[in-house]
Amino acid sequence: MGPFLRSRRARLSPEDAGIASDGTRKVPGLRREEVARMAGVSTDYYTRLEQGRHPNVSETVLASVAGALHLNDLERGHLFDLARQRTLRSPRGVLTRPQRVRPEVHRMLDVLNDVSPALVLNDQRDVLATNRLGRALIADFDALPHRERNLARYILLDPAARDLYSDWHKSAQTMVATLRWAAGRHPDDPRLNELIGELCVKVPEFNTWWASHRVDQCSQGTELLRHPLVGELTLHHEMLAPLADQNQAVLLYTAEPGSASAQTLALLASWTAPHCPPAAGSPNPTTVDGKNST
Repeated sequence: MGPFLRSRRARLSPEDAGIASDGTRKVPGLRREEVARMAGVSTDYYTRLEQGRHPNVSETVLASVAGALHLNDLERGHLFDLARQRTLRSPRGVLTRPQRVRPEVHRMLDVLNDVSPALVLNDQRDVLATNRLGRALIADFDALPHRERNLARYILLDPAARDLYSDWHKSAQTMVATLRWAAGRHPDDPRLNELIGELCVKVPEFNTWWASHRVDQCSQGTELLRHPLVGELTLHHEMLAPLADQNQAVLLYTAEPGSASAQTLALLASWTAPHCPPAAGSPNPTTVDGKNST
């Protein structure tokens, strides 16, 4: 919580907070006493918050601090998650049950097979289920060991992801921000903590991105992809959370109707469809130069 508060304080200029600058600041951002004054608490109390000495901070104080630091809704929720960790931490070593995707959600994925790539994810970005087009677009997570079925692990560690995502650094930074958000919600998740530790060692940029304390849910956005089969696509992704399933969301990819990307996505769907007959005028895959390849 302390590093998060300091990072948010450092990004605010006096002008952002409506404070006249005296021109003598040695570090960027606001001073602790300025944030304390805007939040309506003493400087000593706010200093204890940044130092992690906050055993019983109230929601009213947290809301005031969030307002003083100009936190957005996601950052505000993250601050509350961090404050609750002291009292709501689960016993160490307790593993949660494997998450199951309901049959109804699986059927929805199947319906979307020829229309939209789709993946079911949890907060930690474990891939719980996919449809055929989702496997064709991103990766065949179903074929991976359970430990490796994680979208963040794929984007940050798999060399194929650097080729797939046209702006890999942007996508990777967003995924790190998503892991930071997930870590606030699930501080005792052993697999998540293991993944974060592994990324610290294996991804040179990770520690810098992690230290920024940026949080993101990656709930919607645009991806520029270079698919090895069909070439370039511009797709919109949207996270939809079924009300009946806690800590699960469906990640859907769509293309703008009538666009070149929509045609390319349809081509990918046809090429990866099971028992797909060859298109009219295309060569029979079992022949070479008009002769049977066997």
